[in-house]
Amino acid sequence: MCGISGVYAFSDIGRDFLDKLKASTDAIASRGPDSQGHFFHDHCGLGHRRLSILDLTADGAQPMYDESGRYSIVFNGEIFNFPKLKKRLKDSGYTFFSGTDTEVILKLYIQEGKGFIKRLNGFFAFAIYDKEEDSLFIARDRYGEKPLLIYKDEDKLLFASEMKAMLAFGIARKLDYASLYQYLQFNYIPGPASIFKGVKKLEPGHYLFIKKNKVYKKAWYKIPYDKRKVKTQPLTYQEQQEKLVKLLDEATQRRMISDVPLGAFLSGGIDSSVVVALASRHTDKLNTFSIGYKDEPFFDETHYAELVAKKYKTNHTVFSLTNQDLYDHLFDVLDYTDEPFADSSALAVYILSKRTREKVTVALSGDGADEIFAGYNKHMGDFKVRQGGFAAEVITGLSPLWEMLPKSRNSPLGNKIRQFQRFAEGMTASAKSRYYNWATFADEDEVKSILCKRSKKMVGKGMYKKRKKQILEHIHQDGDINEVLYTDMQLVLQNDMLVKVDLMSMANSLEVRTPFLDYKVVDFAFSLPQSSKIDNSMKKKIVQDAFRSMLPEELYKRPKHGFEVPLLKWFQNELRPMITDDLLSDEFIEAQGIFSVDGIRKLKAKLFSKNPEDIHARIWALIVFQYWWKKWMS
Repeated sequence: MCGISGVYAFSDIGRDFLDKLKASTDAIASRGPDSQGHFFHDHCGLGHRRLSILDLTADGAQPMYDESGRYSIVFNGEIFNFPKLKKRLKDSGYTFFSGTDTEVILKLYIQEGKGFIKRLNGFFAFAIYDKEEDSLFIARDRYGEKPLLIYKDEDKLLFASEMKAMLAFGIARKLDYASLYQYLQFNYIPGPASIFKGVKKLEPGHYLFIKKNKVYKKAWYKIPYDKRKVKTQPLTYQEQQEKLVKLLDEATQRRMISDVPLGAFLSGGIDSSVVVALASRHTDKLNTFSIGYKDEPFFDETHYAELVAKKYKTNHTVFSLTNQDLYDHLFDVLDYTDEPFADSSALAVYILSKRTREKVTVALSGDGADEIFAGYNKHMGDFKVRQGGFAAEVITGLSPLWEMLPKSRNSPLGNKIRQFQRFAEGMTASAKSRYYNWATFADEDEVKSILCKRSKKMVGKGMYKKRKKQILEHIHQDGDINEVLYTDMQLVLQNDMLVKVDLMSMANSLEVRTPFLDYKVVDFAFSLPQSSKIDNSMKKKIVQDAFRSMLPEELYKRPKHGFEVPLLKWFQNELRPMITDDLLSDEFIEAQGIFSVDGIRKLKAKLFSKNPEDIHARIWALIVFQYWWKKWMS
């Protein structure tokens, strides 16, 4: 797990950016605190920051070269099947000087060319330069677990693991207003766009090949979802469960290879508990880590985590946090965020990563299961809307009541009323509109109300509509939950969940591995019919059924709670001066020239009223953006 950056110059002007390569890699030192290295050849430069996981000796340093010196590689990630791939290469006559997966990637490329990438099981972003051919091969993993940004103009192509490394090259900082518009809806920026014009995220499952100043992009992987094949799934439901256990067990075992201490996150939910249960099959000294919330008992699930830890005799550590602990790290997260990203649960992931890193360097997690097996409340909502029936009609008929009652994620009753209102709205919407509305925190009219006239013109209706259409491409009126999950993989997982985990873990030099995102597990999941994943009474059905015998029964008898950072309390107390006198003050909004002074005033009035409802999510998005703007754009 590391950080990479690089330059491929097309002209003499582009060559000047080679001088900035070291500054670029310095900017991402936390991704690789153990060492750094740089390679330069004519108009190409590769930079690397290393977090040592495999082969801790100098033999594992990067950039890495083959014995002839013709090929060079910088690599961020882990290849979990590299021992088998290495054996195959040895059988073909290749020799190895290190114990790394990096060298295996390099020699597979030498042997097979670009097609080798389909053999890799893991997460990665890498670049390989061929001196003789003067070509550069840049690739990203299947689901976007590892980030990779690209900037291209007539003089050069730049790449980097994080925006701060890209900005260190000195690129023009031109705001992409269509990205801002979507950010204010989602609280994150859907790829491949970024907050800056000219900077793109290389799509997951894609590669770039640069040769003779020409750049080619190609998709090398797509989730093999075919509605026709799903309907003819040959396995019985019992056989499906057995296969899932086998695939996930193998995926977990693969992810336990490490030359440094390894542990697992244990939240008390089904997904992380499954990973811990399977990991415990392959070690008798598993370290597990949970965070609890002293001041927020509604969200504290450490009791359930401790049941799992006790059952599998893990070396369990609970980090019990107060709201003050959360607040104390708030600005650490804001300072590290180099592109606006307002999923507030990133704060909890940051602290969990920071505390976990004190004991281990690698942690397993249960991320990804909700997106591939239908684990969110919105999945149940969409399923029930499509099913219809008396209960759905009653909830919809009571829309005026839900509109009147107070709604909030921070209490059981308020959250239920909020869900009823969202469900009622979804019942009367098209499948595409319902998906988009349920994925966002603010609708188009709400976003327009806080942008100034100039900003609304800068968004460009055509660009926004094109991006929205691409997001909703796979949602159909006559479809089912698998289409929703397929879209979630490319929107929510790729741009929210994986960004959150990568940024917050790498800020603390911790590698996080996700067995549920082994491509064999994902491919299998998308071969399953809707009925295997969800019904009227159960989300994530096959996961819960397949592992029921391995987990404490108590895990099946309680509601699932996401974690809500106590933003509203902070906004009305500790952060109020920052809101009213600084980041959202009339003076700053006027001088900045992006937002409507009147629109922001109305949001602040709602925030400080007796019934703020869920306004805090939108306020948080604004605070994150304004803080980012002051740091990176002022």
